[in-house]
Amino acid sequence: MSKLLEVENLNVHIKTQHGIVQAVRGVSFSLEKGETLAIVGESGSGKSITVKGVMGLLPSNGKIAEGSVHLEGKDLASLSEHEMQKIRGCDISMIFQDPMTSLNPTMTVGKQIMEVLHEHHHELTKEQLKQKALEQIKLVGLSNPETRFGQYPHQLSGGMRQRVVIAIALACSPKVLIADEPTTSLDVTIQAQILDLMKDLQGKIDTSIIIITHNLGVVANIANRVAVMYGGKLVETGSVRDLFYHTAHPYTKGLLASIPKLHENEQQLFSIPGTPPDLMDPPKGCPFAARCPHTMKVCQEFMPEYTHLSDTHCAACWLLDSRAQQEAAKEGENHV
Repeated sequence: MSKLLEVENLNVHIKTQHGIVQAVRGVSFSLEKGETLAIVGESGSGKSITVKGVMGLLPSNGKIAEGSVHLEGKDLASLSEHEMQKIRGCDISMIFQDPMTSLNPTMTVGKQIMEVLHEHHHELTKEQLKQKALEQIKLVGLSNPETRFGQYPHQLSGGMRQRVVIAIALACSPKVLIADEPTTSLDVTIQAQILDLMKDLQGKIDTSIIIITHNLGVVANIANRVAVMYGGKLVETGSVRDLFYHTAHPYTKGLLASIPKLHENEQQLFSIPGTPPDLMDPPKGCPFAARCPHTMKVCQEFMPEYTHLSDTHCAACWLLDSRAQQEAAKEGENHV
């Protein structure tokens, strides 16, 4: 597979009245053609800001301070807003978290899909736009396309609205689809349906997906690879199997441990103690050092380099450094 999207050393700063928030710090990842990459982490870890930086949808007080975003070799970070408008919705598209706020309540579903198609296909007639919109409504599994075409968002259920949002995002068959927690506001049954729909559509239109989530069940269901974010940094990346069966970073282990397990009768769920770091004044060393049960002095002073555990798996943790492992082995021998 070839690299479709490459993000290198992305740094995003958000200017506030109290100072600069370093929301994303040196993030690098790639997306292959036909692949699904999940970016996971707790709220405030920098997941959504990372993809908004990729999309050029940062708030007015935000900017890419450093780094590059290449889509098929084209640097998106260097493009003007006018140039990005030609890319968004056509080559790269996004499904936002809440379908009700993503849709225009004053426009029918059909007109909203037609509007996106018209933006990138001026050559189509009104009748052709309507036919394509009806095809999109049918593609995402909504019954009675003609009826749905003339309805307003408030007339649809949450799951139906999310299908409409997906139809809009996929209207121009984008090369990359970014889904920002697309199942958060839906019940469990509808969540499963939406994930199955995304997997099915990915095969039909040959798109690559980046899905943002804090739900590791979603990761297991849909992703090929996983990137774990904490404190604005990527702390571990690997295949789904790497993440679940060969977990390396203490933060990832904490996330997995916090998942309720049906076969355990513990009355109290596990949670990671402490709070995320202040990104207005981020720590010099590992961002997880203050909450890590294995923290060492070096963790607080220096950010660890990535240790490559396999061709697909790497993590940024001092515990994986050969010197730390040698010290741990010596301590083990001394206790014997």
